[in-house]
Amino acid sequence: MDTARTATASRTPLRALATEAVHAGRDDLARQGLHAPPIDLSTTYPSYDSRGEAARIDAFAATGAEPQGPPVYGRLGNPTVARFETALARLENTEAAVAFASGMAALTAVLLVRASLGLRHVVAVRPLYGCSDHLLTAGLLGTEVTWTDPAGVADALRPDTGLVLVESPANPTLAEIDLRALAHSCGSVPLLADNTFATPVLQRPAEQGARLVLHSATKYLGGHGDVMAGVVACDEEFAGQLRQVRFATGGVLHPLAGYLLLRGLSTLPIRVRAASTTAAELAGRLAADPRIARVHYPRIGGAMVAFEVEGDPHAVIDRVRLITPAVSLGSVDTLIQHPASISHRIVPADDRRGAGVSDRLLRLSVGLEDVEDLWADLDTALQETSVVTAPRSS
Repeated sequence: MDTARTATASRTPLRALATEAVHAGRDDLARQGLHAPPIDLSTTYPSYDSRGEAARIDAFAATGAEPQGPPVYGRLGNPTVARFETALARLENTEAAVAFASGMAALTAVLLVRASLGLRHVVAVRPLYGCSDHLLTAGLLGTEVTWTDPAGVADALRPDTGLVLVESPANPTLAEIDLRALAHSCGSVPLLADNTFATPVLQRPAEQGARLVLHSATKYLGGHGDVMAGVVACDEEFAGQLRQVRFATGGVLHPLAGYLLLRGLSTLPIRVRAASTTAAELAGRLAADPRIARVHYPRIGGAMVAFEVEGDPHAVIDRVRLITPAVSLGSVDTLIQHPASISHRIVPADDRRGAGVSDRLLRLSVGLEDVEDLWADLDTALQETSVVTAPRSS
C-alpha cells in the first residue's frame, strides 16, 4: 500500500492531465515487474507482531493516517483501492483522496465528520443531486440545512455551520457557480464542491478554493456503467477523519471496484473530451429546434445536456431507440431521463421547480456514439411527440 502512495506523498510537480490519468497510482509497477495493477482481494492480512499491530491500530485511531507497513484489515484500507485514491488525488491536485462504496456514502462520511465536531449546520445551494438534497432536507444524520443562492452564502453562515455544499455544473440544470468567489464567501467553513459532472478534466475545484471535492465515481470516473463508488479528494487532515468514519461505518469500496475505477481513469480525458464535443453539437442543434423550449449547457462544456421540450417529455423517453432511457450518467453510451420523475422525484415539487427543475426538463448524458446517429434518434422521438401539448402529471 505504501508504494502506491509515494507519488502523492512527495507532491511532485503535476504532469499533464492525460499523463497523470494513465500513470498515477501505477508509478511503482515497473519496479515490481508488473504492467497491469494487481487486484488484492484479501480481507485480512497475517501479522506475527501483535504488539506492532496494536501500535499501528492505535496510531490510526488517533489521526486516521494510513497504517505504515503491510495492510491490516480490509476495513482500514486496501492496496488496490489505495492506487485509485492516489490517482484521483493527483488528478484533482489534492493531498489525498478517500474512496467509499457510493457517492452517497462519501457525502454521508463528510457530514458525519463535521457533526462529530458539533458542526451540524449545512449551507447548500440548489439544485443538487436529488438524493443529496434529500439527505440534507430530511435531517437523517441530525444535520440542519439552510438553502440559499450563492450570493447569500456568507449571510447564511452560523457559528455551528460545518459545511457549504454546492454542485457545479449542477444536477440536472447544469447551472454553474463561481467557485473561487464562493470559497471566499465561506471564510473558514469548508466548501464541498460536487465535481461529478465536470470531472478534473474540465475543472479542479481545489485549485479554486474548495477544501473538499466530491465525486460519484459511479459516473465518469468509472465510465462504463459497471461500478458503483464515491470518493472525496481533500487535504490529508480531512482525509484522516474520513478514513476513521469509513472504518467505523464500514462504507468501504470493494477492491474490484477500485481496480475498475483505476482503469477508468486512464481513459477519462479522452472520454470526457470526445463526449463533450458531441454534446456541444447536440446542444446547438436542440437550441435551434422549435420543438425545444430551452437548452441548458455549461460554459465550461461537458458531456451533459439538459433541455425542456414543448411537447410531452415522457413521450420522448418512450420513443428513443438508440439512446438508453435510464438513471445515472457518465457511461460510454448515451442515457436520457426525466429528472422530475426519477433523480429529483424525492425533492419536494415546489423546491424542485424553484431550483429550475421543470416538469418538461430532460437530462441527456452523451456517450461516445456518432453524433449523427444520436441526432437521428432524438429527431425521431421529438417528431412523434411534438403534437402533444401537455405533459403527464409528475
